[in-house]
Amino acid sequence: MDTLNTAGMIFLSIIFESAPFILMGAFFSSLVLVFIPKDFFKKPLPANPLLSIPLALGLSAIFPVCECAIIPVIRGLVRKGMPLCAGAVFLAAAPVLNPIVLASTFYAFRFDLQVVALRFGMAAVVAMMVGFAVYLFLESGSRNKTDRKLPMSFEKEPANRFLDAASWKKIFDHTIDEFFTVGKYFIIGAGIASLFQVLVSQQAVFNLAESVYISPMVMMLMAYILSLCSTADAFVAASFAGTFPTMSVVAFLVLGPMLDIKNTAMLLGYFPARFVAVFMASVILGVYGSVVLMQYISG
Repeated sequence: MDTLNTAGMIFLSIIFESAPFILMGAFFSSLVLVFIPKDFFKKPLPANPLLSIPLALGLSAIFPVCECAIIPVIRGLVRKGMPLCAGAVFLAAAPVLNPIVLASTFYAFRFDLQVVALRFGMAAVVAMMVGFAVYLFLESGSRNKTDRKLPMSFEKEPANRFLDAASWKKIFDHTIDEFFTVGKYFIIGAGIASLFQVLVSQQAVFNLAESVYISPMVMMLMAYILSLCSTADAFVAASFAGTFPTMSVVAFLVLGPMLDIKNTAMLLGYFPARFVAVFMASVILGVYGSVVLMQYISG
């Protein structure tokens, strides 16, 4: 009984701390999807695909859009001519490099700037790697071969009328829908994290955590399975900070928003399988290689 009570307290603390950030992220995501036209992303990008990669990284940092909401938006932009490598950078970077995630990570780790810097620095590097991998392995002619229809309602052109009541109704409807959609995944993740803290043998975990090569794999696998929203995943990650090394926790924080179960299903529905394979492989290898390299350098 004491074990369950402890798990319940951990679970509730994670939920109450993270809920405002989930709601905030859902709201700003809805603002972007309703008021920002699709060609807003396309116009600033140069025609040269390689030159579009760093600019796509910079643009992705200012839009608080989660990993699920960004997929149909980028699919529409790619169909309109955005370089596929730039779209891949948006898909990888936008869920991590935005102000809401920055604030939630800073707060969840009790204002630890090291974790914040590592998360955002590594995410930027991995997103660039993903963009270059997509450019190298996918021919430009293959980027528009899919003609599947997007079922998402927010794939329609935004009304772009700030004072229009219908636009704000769409915003609030989408905010509520996204809050409860990502909320159920987050509740599952928070529950697993809280039970993990009290039920799993600490000695077994410490044995895994001691390995420079295995520990990041464990945390990356957990990030993929838990499928947490990037606006609040830092609160779950912080609960593992006392058990796993910092770089393994950073691996959790970087991979989760880029790749998880729910957005893998969406990617397969919206993009060609070859693109999804290159995207997934480059994200996994990029995150794992970066973490192992950083741990090796730091000794």
